[in-house]
Amino acid sequence: MNSALIPNLDLRQENVALPLRIDNPNTAVVPGGHTHSLVILDNRELDRQCLAQCMAAQKADLQILAFGSIEEWKQKRDEYPPLSAILLNVGGKKIDEPAVSEQIRKLSSEFVSTPLVVLADSDDFGQIVRALEYGAKGFIPASVSVSVCMELIALSVAGGIFVPASALFAMRHLLDSSNSTARPLAGIFTDRQVEVVEALRRGKANKIIAYELNLRESTVKVHVRNIMKKVKATNRTEVVFKLNDLFLSGGSATNSLC
Repeated sequence: MNSALIPNLDLRQENVALPLRIDNPNTAVVPGGHTHSLVILDNRELDRQCLAQCMAAQKADLQILAFGSIEEWKQKRDEYPPLSAILLNVGGKKIDEPAVSEQIRKLSSEFVSTPLVVLADSDDFGQIVRALEYGAKGFIPASVSVSVCMELIALSVAGGIFVPASALFAMRHLLDSSNSTARPLAGIFTDRQVEVVEALRRGKANKIIAYELNLRESTVKVHVRNIMKKVKATNRTEVVFKLNDLFLSGGSATNSLC
């Protein structure tokens, strides 16, 4: 392009990292402004701005903020509504990359009451398990639509944990594998705990487990708590994912769980 045709064109460009603050022009302004905010973290400026614009069009009462790092947000946090959730877009990076895993751990540890949701190009089962293990409250593949992404974030805010359907299919494959229980669980749990573990992996409630194993429900609860301690999990969902990660590794994670 011939810049002489545009007299006021300034060819100097500065790479200034500014937060993207978007109000939805297609909806009425909520009295008093936005009630909550969602922070998108992505060091790729174009990607985070495009995602923020799309999300802003979906949610009128939620202020969408896009930053390259959480430190940038902290500098101006007082200017924004209360934080509702954090969306960490890792793109094509692997969850177990040191920089990524450390970022997830740090954010989930610092923002205990605020759900951290990971957005990634991959829906690999092992990556999903690791994201939850590091503290994420949800894992969204980039294959979903923006509207679905917003609904899944809302689910996390409400206290739920979302994982892609592909993860459930992977779990089912593991459940159907012959002789899969005894091999990776040997040396980690007692025989009775192995039975409870298998029931947990099949999604059975404590009352059903107690009936099938001829145990008191209180005894089942004790077994579940002991299993959670051994795999260092905080809830039943995390137990299932950690156990299935153990199955995928063929028992190589035995030492780290004990």
